[in-house]
Amino acid sequence: MGHGEHAAKRTARLVEGARPCPLGVSVVARFWHTYAVARPTILHVDMDAFYAAVEVLDDPRLSGRPVIVGGAGSRGVVAACSYEARVYGIRSAMPSARARALCPGATFLPGRFDRYREVSARLHAIFSDVTPLVEGIALDEAFLDVGGAEMLLGPAPRIAADLRSRIGADLGLGCSVGVARSKFLAKLASEAAKPEATSGGIRPGRGVVVVAEGQETQFLGPLPIEALWGVGPATSARLRSLGLTTVGSLASVPLASLEAAVGRTHGRHLHQLAHAIDDRQVVPNRASKSVGHEETYATDRFDPAALHAEVMRMSDAVATRLRDAGSAGRTITLKVRYGDFRTVTRSRTVAQGLDASRDIARAAGSLLDALDVSPGVRLLGVSVSGLAPAGAGRVEQLCLGFGETPSATSDDRAGALVPVEGPASRRAAGWAAAADAIHEVRRRFGVDSVASAALIGPGGLRVKRQGDTQWGPSAPGGDGSDP
Repeated sequence: MGHGEHAAKRTARLVEGARPCPLGVSVVARFWHTYAVARPTILHVDMDAFYAAVEVLDDPRLSGRPVIVGGAGSRGVVAACSYEARVYGIRSAMPSARARALCPGATFLPGRFDRYREVSARLHAIFSDVTPLVEGIALDEAFLDVGGAEMLLGPAPRIAADLRSRIGADLGLGCSVGVARSKFLAKLASEAAKPEATSGGIRPGRGVVVVAEGQETQFLGPLPIEALWGVGPATSARLRSLGLTTVGSLASVPLASLEAAVGRTHGRHLHQLAHAIDDRQVVPNRASKSVGHEETYATDRFDPAALHAEVMRMSDAVATRLRDAGSAGRTITLKVRYGDFRTVTRSRTVAQGLDASRDIARAAGSLLDALDVSPGVRLLGVSVSGLAPAGAGRVEQLCLGFGETPSATSDDRAGALVPVEGPASRRAAGWAAAADAIHEVRRRFGVDSVASAALIGPGGLRVKRQGDTQWGPSAPGGDGSDP
């Protein structure tokens, strides 16, 4: 066993004994964070073309070819692409039709979210071997605070290089790592470390880029203003109209002038970033704010009954993820995008958290009933927010069971107080027990093992999984989900 492996195990043992603390961060790591705050100890690890790279890893015949992961239909978008595809000018979030026109010979793949999540779990296990301070941003990227690991594993730049080597050896995938004193700078440094696709081919990246202490403003100065978090198209146009094109030029503007140009709060935010001020810490185990699913259809949907079936599918998927996480949510949101791209959202907040597909579908279905779908629905989505641990704050109205009150009928809206005696409470308890049983069966035998009859169509059981048609219809002329 090498020195790095011994050190990682010692770090894990230290963390094991110090883990229970208010924010879930070890006391040992917090001590070293305070000690190391003046040095670059924040890492941002970003996998290179992650989805596409996993596909090439699993099918080596794709190596060296332009690979695009996303929806291949006319309404699909590019989720990720290999660097060979980027040579043609293809980028993430580009319409798939445009990508196909740029590179007719590209290989389109619909994506396998479960596989990406599996590889991501292995990736994050490697992160956890280095430090307990890991803040996952997506399946393929995370911030790490390695200040507490330096005495065991060496300085942060060495940890970054070793981490990159281990990911390559253990997972067979490439990544880029940025090292800096803040999350903002580490993120920009990882982007600077990445390979670059040019018209002349693929230029290898540096792998690891370190923004040394005292060199922050020099690193930031030449970058375009769009590199700053919070500079979108509108802000960019406003700043460029004032002659501000680089972060350095923005940093030279007095705070009062910047606030006058883009607003007080936004101006102060940009002023701080331009001067490399970002005091946010790496926060592990960040709780999700919402859980949702949405789908873009190959052709507009007009039939309310068919849309209600889709709501049921999405509610079922959302409920499964909530129960897997041990969470429930109080706010149900329905998202509808019409064929003319007009988008509306409607929400409803209930008294108690929901985690059962039946309850979520009822709430989302009532929101759908209030909308006019006759213009045709291009995209439909269901999400639940206001999350808390399942059962937290639950209130039950006690009664003597001599009869049902008007608020305790089987047609109650989700979130109403439920008596603990009487036919209504027994029906509610029956539904809750059924939902628990379904979740347990799925946990043991797979999500396709049991489901509501409403999810059965001519093609059989149609259970929606996380990532399904996430990037639009996968096949020209159809999305595979038509009833």
